[in-house]
Amino acid sequence: MMKFAWDNYKLYALGKNELRPLTKNGHIGNMFGGLRGATVVDALDTLYIMELEEEFQEAKKWVEKSFDLNVNGEASLFEVNIRYVGGLLATYYLTGEEVFKSKALELGEKLLPAFNTPTGIPRGVINLGSGMSWSWGWASAGSSILAEFGTLHLEFLHLSELSGNPVFAEKVMNIRKVLNRVEKPQGLYPNFLSPVTGNWVQHHVSIGGLGDSFYEYLIKSWLMSDKKDSEAKKMYDDALEAIEKHLVKKSAGGLTYIAEWRGGVLDHKMGHLACFSGGMIALGAEHAGQERKQHYMDLAAEITSTCHESYARSDTKLGPEAFRFDAGTEAMATRLSERYYILRPEVVESYMYMWRLTHDPKYRQWGWEVVKALEKHCRVEAGFSGIRDVYTTTPTHDNMQQSFFLAETLKSWR
Repeated sequence: MMKFAWDNYKLYALGKNELRPLTKNGHIGNMFGGLRGATVVDALDTLYIMELEEEFQEAKKWVEKSFDLNVNGEASLFEVNIRYVGGLLATYYLTGEEVFKSKALELGEKLLPAFNTPTGIPRGVINLGSGMSWSWGWASAGSSILAEFGTLHLEFLHLSELSGNPVFAEKVMNIRKVLNRVEKPQGLYPNFLSPVTGNWVQHHVSIGGLGDSFYEYLIKSWLMSDKKDSEAKKMYDDALEAIEKHLVKKSAGGLTYIAEWRGGVLDHKMGHLACFSGGMIALGAEHAGQERKQHYMDLAAEITSTCHESYARSDTKLGPEAFRFDAGTEAMATRLSERYYILRPEVVESYMYMWRLTHDPKYRQWGWEVVKALEKHCRVEAGFSGIRDVYTTTPTHDNMQQSFFLAETLKSWR
């Protein structure tokens, strides 16, 4: 599957950000500020660990010869960091090849002006040429988004380590300082924070989109520090305790899910993005005290099982973008706008963590079911495509092979 996805990208879209597999052309999009080759950079480490050596060399050659950082456009700080900086750093650490390190550092420098705010909380959008930054137009009252400024830590610490320049680490340590200073409603972290005042802008809490990877980066920061970053561990433990107390619910049908919180009112929906949390909670459980360990492993298994149900209850055996637990509906999308699947990795990622940590064969079985569903419904003549409705067996394709499909989804079976 990886080879098929890569070969078609190379054939029809090399140098563009994504492949459009139905029309057999490339897509650039407006998320990366003029940067190109998102699929190349995102896929590098997967090609390498899968020992697709010829394909890896093709990708490396493109980075050396064609990856231009002198661009002038509006980029998402978050997306450029996780896909480009993260992809380059991972590949540098796997191969030791200097080109990946130098490109990562050069790109990291271009992201620094986003932090020039009264609080040091970065704005979400940056012009990679001019260094001008601003907040997303749709973000509440010019705020920055928890998942976006909370998903920089791992990469930025390594940018400091590799460059010897402490500024990257200082920027992300300051984000923690601001977060520790501000009062958390019920111990929860809302999704919108003002980069000007350092206060929450509205009380919407989600473990799915807008919040998700902030929590993941806390536990991973602690693990990456060889368990020395006790601040990250404490922030993770406290956040998880508040999430469990206020957001974790059980449906009438016995499914454990994580609801969203809007100023104290629960919205009984879970996004596909929130399904990463099964794997995260299991990863954290490994390092909880003995009596808490089993508790968290059980919680992780229950959430992963609920996310599996969102796949099992659809006609394609692929899960919707969001699913609900209200009005008698369980683990299914009730709105047309939430029925799509865009090759996302979160559910299989949780299967992978659960398999690695428990060796219960059901997780491998569940993973295999996803492979079969992807092959049946998402594979088209020239790559893989997302689908618009998981509840029909003759789905319409969205004509997009996301870079994270190669970087994350396909990696989960390794």
